[in-house]
Parts: sequence; structure tokens; C-alpha cells
Amino acid sequence: MSSVKDPSLAAQGRLNLEIAEKRMGALLKLGERFAREKPFQGLTIGMALHVTKETGILVKTLVAGGAKVAITGCNPLSTQDDVAAALAEEKDVQVWAYKGESKEDYYTYLEEVLKTKPHITIDDGCDLVTLLHTKHPELLSGLIGGCEETTTGIIRLRAMERDGVLKCPMIAVNDNKTKHLFDNYYGTGQSTFDGILRSTNILVAGKTVVVAGYGSCGKGVSMRAKGLGARVIVTEVDPFKAMQAAMDGHLVMKMEDAACWGDIFVTVTGDIHVLTVKHMEKMKDGAVLANSGHFDCEIDLVDLEKTAKSKRRVRHYLDEYKMPSGRVLYVAGEGRLVNLASAEGHPSEVMSLSFCGQVLACEYLVKNRGNMKPTVITLPREIDDFISTTQLEVMGIAIDELTEEQKKYLSSWQEGT
Repeated sequence: MSSVKDPSLAAQGRLNLEIAEKRMGALLKLGERFAREKPFQGLTIGMALHVTKETGILVKTLVAGGAKVAITGCNPLSTQDDVAAALAEEKDVQVWAYKGESKEDYYTYLEEVLKTKPHITIDDGCDLVTLLHTKHPELLSGLIGGCEETTTGIIRLRAMERDGVLKCPMIAVNDNKTKHLFDNYYGTGQSTFDGILRSTNILVAGKTVVVAGYGSCGKGVSMRAKGLGARVIVTEVDPFKAMQAAMDGHLVMKMEDAACWGDIFVTVTGDIHVLTVKHMEKMKDGAVLANSGHFDCEIDLVDLEKTAKSKRRVRHYLDEYKMPSGRVLYVAGEGRLVNLASAEGHPSEVMSLSFCGQVLACEYLVKNRGNMKPTVITLPREIDDFISTTQLEVMGIAIDELTEEQKKYLSSWQEGT
């Protein structure tokens, strides 16, 4: 039995699913094959993902392949209620999700997914798999394996593997080049500013944007900020990434030094307390704080709530905090993923690539059932290449092929200068 906010929103949800479908051609091609071959017949796939229109097409693709799907959100503010309502009407789909979930409901819904005894899990942030291992180890015997969507989740999975507590094979879908070099880079870059602009309507041109973290997400955010006319300051703890940021033309400094310069701050590190009250006390009056890392701990909102004299909601998912000095700071999206809390997440085209990786990872698990160790697995390069080739076909782009002579040259060592 599904649980959604308002079943009457299903009609609008179906329209949004139609729009997404038109922009996810590579995933649709896989769906056509799965509908013929039914690789997931008799299997239940349990999912904790952002319940968006793009995820809806992923769900429909898995169902086309014969699966039963149980899905909940992986973030309390990322569900699109109309899409959830539409999916709840689909055959072989159960949904537990609504935008603005309480912490209690969030974990209750994860439990509901696990009650379906999934054979495969698809996770974004590792909460579902963590709960599976800590509270329901009895379900592990029936689990073929799982797939993880995001950087933060893979960090947690590798920690589980290192500590010897990971009991099932987990595919690091985020390690696909067609995921982290597209979703994280192009998707996060665009959708982060979509969320910030919907919450603030701020002019980015001429502003200073401070980006905490220069991984694939930070690179994407910095690129879009620069493209919108901003000056970009990057803060980093990794010397190589800091050097990359400097070579890309950005200023690089410590956050304690950048705090007084920024007009907009974006955290994309996946770590805790990247922006603290110590930093906030140095910020300009009217500075905007946003997070595009997975969890809401990058901005220390707990300490900010204690320190601020007052707080009020002033716009769509925009909270104003009045500091003891009289200055005002704005936090977009409650410090959660601003692209999903304040906007609609990544565009459909980029999620098509990510979700091609997810469905092919599920198929890989089924094909290799019983032959995989309980480790974190990266998919073979051939799968990444297949996704790229399929997307190029959808885009109508043709590329060259190596001749036999060229293949021989690239695989030999005898020829020199």
C-alpha cells in the first residue's frame, strides 16, 4: 500500500513523466530491450532515490523489465508529490514519499521498502543499505546485491567494506564516467543555480560565489557561476584539486579568509560543518548559503539556530537568520540539496545517463548472481562505452572508428620515432 501526499496530483505527475520521457532517449532504448527480455522477472527492486519525474522513468524501465518496484525518497525535501502520486497508480509499483517528510516518516518509509524483501537495492546516500545491515540482517540472504548512486553513498560503502561489515556486493554506479562526469558536473552545476535562483531571484553576475569543494560537483558549480558572470573563490582540503581550481582561473583560499568576500556560498563536499558560525560571523549582510552535497550537515544549521536572534521564512524555501550583529544571512533549501529542495533536480537528459548506469548495474548483478564478493564494484568500461554510444545515437552524432592499422599501432610496442 503506497503512501503519498495527494493522490489527486497524479494527472499532473503523468504529464511531467511524459515530458521527462521525451528527453531520456537512451534510457528508453534500454527499456525497449528490457520489455522483450524481462531480465528482472520475479524480482523485487527496493529503491531509496529522489522521487522525481526522471526517477519515475527509471521505475517504469525496471517494471518493463519484469521487476516489482518499492520506492521511497532519499532526502526529506526531494520528492515531487505529483510524480509520487502518478507512480502510485502504476502496476507493480509501491511508493512511500512526500515532500517535507518528518525524520520519523523518512525512516518509517525506508522500513516499508525493506518489508518487501528486495532482491536488489538502489540507493542514493546509503541509508537503505545501512538500515538493511544494522536492523535487518536477516534480509541479506535473499539479496543479490545493490547499486549506489552518489559520491557520499560510495564513501559510506567503502567505509563499511574497510570495517568488514559489508555483507553483499554493491555496485558504485557513481564511478561510471557517464555518471560522475555528467550528472555531478553538468547536472549539479545547472540545477544548483536553478534552486538558488528560484529561492532568491538574485543576480549572479558581478557577485562573488564561494564554492566549497572542487570535485566533479564543485567543478560544475564553479563553471556555471563563472558562466553567469560571477567571480569564483574555491576552498579545498585536497592539494591536487586546489591546484586544479587555481589552474582553471579561480581564486583558492581557506574558508576563514573567503567568508568575508562571498555573496553566495555553495557547499559540495559531502563532509560535515564546512560552513560554521565562525565563518558566518564574518559574512556580508545578505549573504546566501546553499548546499548541494548530499546531507544537510555541511552548513552547521544547529549552531546557527542557537546563535541567530531570529529566523523567518521569507520566500520559497528561503530562511532569513538575523545574527547578533544585526546582519542577515539567507539559507536556501533548509541546508538540504538546494537543487531538489528549491527546484526540480537535474535535467532529464543528464539523468538518462545516470539511470542507464543504474538499470545496467541491476542487470549486471542478475547476470553475475552468486559470483560476486561482498565488495564495492565498479562496472566494466564496456558498459560505460555502451551508454555513451547509445546517447550519441539519440543525439544524432556519429564518430570515427579505428582502422585495423590504427588498432594494431595502438596495441603494439615495436614502432618508435
